[in-house]
Amino acid sequence: MSEFAADFPGAVVRPSPNHGLRADQRSPDMLVLHYTGMPDHEQALSWLCDRDSQVSSHYFVHEDGRVLQLVPESARAWHAGKSCWGGESDINSSSIGIEIANAGHPDGLPPFPAAQIEAVVRLCRDCGSRWNIAPERVLGHSDIAPIRKIDPGENFPWSALHSAGVGHWVEPAPITSGRFFQRGETGQPIEALQSMLSIYGYDIEITGYFCDRTRGVIEAFQRHFRPQRVDGIADISTIDTLHRLIVSLPKYNPS
Repeated sequence: MSEFAADFPGAVVRPSPNHGLRADQRSPDMLVLHYTGMPDHEQALSWLCDRDSQVSSHYFVHEDGRVLQLVPESARAWHAGKSCWGGESDINSSSIGIEIANAGHPDGLPPFPAAQIEAVVRLCRDCGSRWNIAPERVLGHSDIAPIRKIDPGENFPWSALHSAGVGHWVEPAPITSGRFFQRGETGQPIEALQSMLSIYGYDIEITGYFCDRTRGVIEAFQRHFRPQRVDGIADISTIDTLHRLIVSLPKYNPS
């Protein structure tokens, strides 16, 4: 792919050939954040720019805060894979993908440097402003592809992003003892839990049976919104945090 003008003023262009047209000339209305999951960040970047890999993202954020743009925002980068949010399955057509250089779970979840997070915030705020992206549509790869993906991981500082004006967040409810739901249980409370997860946007079938898929979706939710404990068990803390997120959505609080 030839050079193009960066959409984000702070980015340096490094073109990737891996992109296409957004379906139905769709404008992006979602940001999806990833970690690279590789210890060699330059190797990860090269992979995103290698035609044979068939993967790419719009942006790549180095540990020191340098931002590279690999694909124009008008184009469809190939970062989401098989994924779904709010009933929509072509997430590549509806999103801007941001890869964050971090070795992730395979390397014990190393911290994200302050300079890197500051750059991610600036980038997300810029994209969000230009494309009018709602806070609740700033998501992790694990949100749109539960079980299959676990990035950017439970160490990613979603709370700090929210404090800087990026993303949707409520303070997680404290973890306490009490009633909880787990794999194998059935009944109306499980149906209600699955309904709440679906209302928020997660891809889950409402069956009233706490299956492996339900556990995986709860883990994804916890990884983003209740990262203190990621165990796939729907305890009081998890359910209360989910409920407060839902009731704080704009559609339940019209201005």
